[in-house]
Amino acid sequence: MTTFRRPGTATKRLMFFAGGAHPELADDIAVGLGTSITPQTAHTFANGESFVRFDNSVRGCDAFVLQAHPTPINSWLMEHLIMVDALKRASAKRITVVLPFYPYGRQDKKHSGREPISARLIADLLTTAGVDRIMTVDLHTSQTQGFFNGPVDHLLAQPLLAAHVKQRYAGAEITVVAPDSGRVKLAEKWAELLGGHPIAFIQRRNALSGEHEGTNLVVGDVRGRLCVIVDDMIDTAATMAGATKLLLAEGASDVVAAATHGVLSDGATERLVHSGIREVVLTNTLPIPEDKRFPRLSVLSIAPLLARAMGEVFEGGSVTSLFEGDA
Repeated sequence: MTTFRRPGTATKRLMFFAGGAHPELADDIAVGLGTSITPQTAHTFANGESFVRFDNSVRGCDAFVLQAHPTPINSWLMEHLIMVDALKRASAKRITVVLPFYPYGRQDKKHSGREPISARLIADLLTTAGVDRIMTVDLHTSQTQGFFNGPVDHLLAQPLLAAHVKQRYAGAEITVVAPDSGRVKLAEKWAELLGGHPIAFIQRRNALSGEHEGTNLVVGDVRGRLCVIVDDMIDTAATMAGATKLLLAEGASDVVAAATHGVLSDGATERLVHSGIREVVLTNTLPIPEDKRFPRLSVLSIAPLLARAMGEVFEGGSVTSLFEGDA
């Protein structure tokens, strides 16, 4: 717990709480904040119900509640909601949930009739539980910020990822590749971060699984160039693996994949390993266990960014300043 006293004002208390999904990230954020994780008692009943009780008083505190949402996502989401409910009922002054990976973020609109908008449902659940503010990293689409009727700090991991790629492949002839036309805007941002490189995109996503064959599947110059495929997440890795094979067949000299969230569902690691990809770059917004890691995988820590953003929120500073106005 970190306590700050300002002249003529009441004491402000920052308290940091963490669910059980990603203890390594929680520990690193606590170090960055110069505080400790508030102790809690948590267990699961025989029927799967989650229980959480905080061991210290939280009355009047500024609470930051971290939870990652890997598999099983619904269990970790429920634990997160229960933690927020406990804080609200114990009179925490302000509750900020820290969602490095926004659960159900891909379900942000209806593609056809009789479908849910689950990303909005998550925002409603957080509101009902008592959340005052959301902090998250690289939403699937920025419109999700509008689902929550309160402040949303949308942090960007692309500068961190791009800095790694820029340093490791300095001097290379790079083309930034969007895996489909919907990611062209993201590719343009990446091209700017890398120093003004050209972009390309894959015209038909079904070509990545071999469902569509033909010429002109890649729009843009990739022959003889290092292709950097960018996306917000890697789940099954079918897109990244398929794009890698397609780009190499189109004459790319090498392929690097970069994404913020490493979901890495079963089979993803094997697809990447056998795709011919040179490197996969992710952040640790989600835990990546050892059995899903491989020599060509680089995992960058998002903890410093989250700790700095939490400090700015607590002190009433500017989160936008962390991105030099690009937020």
